[in-house]
Amino acid sequence: MSYYSKDFILKTDAAKKLYHDYAVKMPIFDYHCHLSEKELLKNEPFTDLAQIWLGGDHYKWRLMRSFGIEEKYITGNAEPKEKFFAYCKALETAFGNPLYHWSQVELEEFFGCTLEINQKNAQAIWDTVNGYIKEHNLRPYDLIKMSNVTCVFTTNEAFDDLTTFPALAEKYPDLKVYPAFRADKMMNIDAPDYLNSLSKIEAIEGKISSLAELEAALERRLLAFIEVGCRASDIAPDKVYPVSTQEEADRVLKKAIAGESIDNADAGVFKGYMTYFLLKLCAKHGISAELHLGATRNNNTVMFRRLGADTGFDAMSQADSTDLMQKLFDRLNTEGHLPKVIVFDLNPKMNTSFVCLMGCFQNEEAKGKIQFGPAWWFNDHQVGIRKMIEDLAALGHLATNVGMLTDSRSFLSYPRHQYFRRILCDYLGTMMENGEITADFELVGKMVQDVCYYNAVSYFNI
Repeated sequence: MSYYSKDFILKTDAAKKLYHDYAVKMPIFDYHCHLSEKELLKNEPFTDLAQIWLGGDHYKWRLMRSFGIEEKYITGNAEPKEKFFAYCKALETAFGNPLYHWSQVELEEFFGCTLEINQKNAQAIWDTVNGYIKEHNLRPYDLIKMSNVTCVFTTNEAFDDLTTFPALAEKYPDLKVYPAFRADKMMNIDAPDYLNSLSKIEAIEGKISSLAELEAALERRLLAFIEVGCRASDIAPDKVYPVSTQEEADRVLKKAIAGESIDNADAGVFKGYMTYFLLKLCAKHGISAELHLGATRNNNTVMFRRLGADTGFDAMSQADSTDLMQKLFDRLNTEGHLPKVIVFDLNPKMNTSFVCLMGCFQNEEAKGKIQFGPAWWFNDHQVGIRKMIEDLAALGHLATNVGMLTDSRSFLSYPRHQYFRRILCDYLGTMMENGEITADFELVGKMVQDVCYYNAVSYFNI
């Protein structure tokens, strides 16, 4: 038997009641993830535990590299069983890392296997879970339904094929799967493959030779996204840049189209304008923006050349976007074009300044119109989640929060929502037992359910 129990993380009787009577039964609304909609539509059976657990999950890959595991057992050509055994070896002493908890919860909640994950149990876990996968002919949709997921926002580039989404609606009428519009590849003008990305938009919308034409093409693509259910746009600059003029941004785009080099100053000019444009576009068409700030990407050049992007070599930026975000939001608000925005803060030292700033732009349009996003990416561990909850509660309004997300490529990642819910209930339950807040379980329990699910339903107009 493992350390995981039904009262995992819940230290008080009040926390246990909040979780078991109110939180655990709530459906999951996953408003930001990287699941493949095409993989969900195909819904092919998984082959083994390594495929379902390790494939595409750079969280796990980073942990294995930190333990000195050779790359062939991570992204290389080692046998699936060898990769799984290597992961067990790295995980068994990863105390404090969220993967230590998540993996154990995934093992027990999805497969009913209560063996503790370590080297000595690796063979038994491998045999037990693979037997379960084969016996139940386990597929992606099965994991979605086991997790009580009702709505998923995938992450799709502006030029992606959207025909999968109507097919998903027909195949799974009880599950809403909508694309989130992402135009980062059109914004990151200093990327080596920028012109290749631009050509993909041109293949759909026609030749683009100016910023005005790019803006028009992106708006048409957003409308196509909205037609298949899109309710949000993901915007992920490394930081907030000053908003330049349309003329300045047009100059930079034409340089790029001409094949000229784009330096950091030019890139900043273009990204600043495009962030402003995309947020204004969200407001115009009534969708929410999910603004992801603070990542430095592809830091290891050797491994980027070997494996490409999104393979576990990103990190946390020290850039402080508070002042420039104030100017950006104030300009949009003054012009009447500030949409609902969820600000994802990758560096927790920005928490309090971000939450304070968000309070300046709230109004009756929505509860928590400007949202402080959940503890994201490098923060979705116990310390990070508790800090996020505490900072929002102290300086904003926790009851308006839209809850957790997975930000994952793995269909096994949904226990991350329950992880968040346990920490939330532990936080509130402790205050109840300390006499710091009301002892009215009906009131506090309703708040828990709102944060877990109903706030997101309302926020995204589902």
